[in-house]
Amino acid sequence: MKVFLKTLQARLRDPRQFSVKSPDRICPICGYEGRFLSLGTPPRWDGRCPNCSSRERHRLLHICLEREGIDLTDGRSILHFAPEGYFKKMMGDSPAYHTADLVPGKARHAMDMADMTFDDDSVDVVIANHVLEHVPDDRKAMRESYRVLKPGGLAIFTVPQNWARAETYENPDVTSAADKYAHYDDASHVRYYGRDFADRVREAGFEVTEWRLPPEEEPKYGLFKQDIIYLCRKAA
Repeated sequence: MKVFLKTLQARLRDPRQFSVKSPDRICPICGYEGRFLSLGTPPRWDGRCPNCSSRERHRLLHICLEREGIDLTDGRSILHFAPEGYFKKMMGDSPAYHTADLVPGKARHAMDMADMTFDDDSVDVVIANHVLEHVPDDRKAMRESYRVLKPGGLAIFTVPQNWARAETYENPDVTSAADKYAHYDDASHVRYYGRDFADRVREAGFEVTEWRLPPEEEPKYGLFKQDIIYLCRKAA
């Protein structure tokens, strides 16, 4: 019934997505198999699972953790910025799971990623899934992530990237919501990352591994073909 209602709502909101035949997708998070729905403005077709509402980046992260054998429910301390609903549900009420958001009341900690209140070497994992593009001083946020991680700790970063550009695009003259949308494709973004994102993370001290699925597997899970998971390690 939930899938039926969400599909009906999608038909009313964006009927054009049903004008073309779409292959069935598989959601690795909830196990749903079938057609995915559009999301975003303007609509991005085949991006949202109608059962659990996961997006492309959520499914990619889930697959990455599963295939890399990274079990975040094993009691390690986690600091998760702008946490996704499905992830919070998975972690439950674990005292080792710390959520953070700039807006008070949205997470366990009201905290700026570029000015963390955690001690040095105090966290096993930092997660920021499509967060850094919103942070004015992203380099400081990366350094802060490195600072709070324990030796051998892991930071998991994802960001939207323009792979046609070698360097990240930032423009201090772009300040209005309309201009940000025109320049960065989102009114809340402050930059558009290029192919140099991994180098920016390395400048903070991290060892960086770029992780993605083979291209022939991406359609199966309805993944966004520009997304990469950055697994960033602090030296032991």
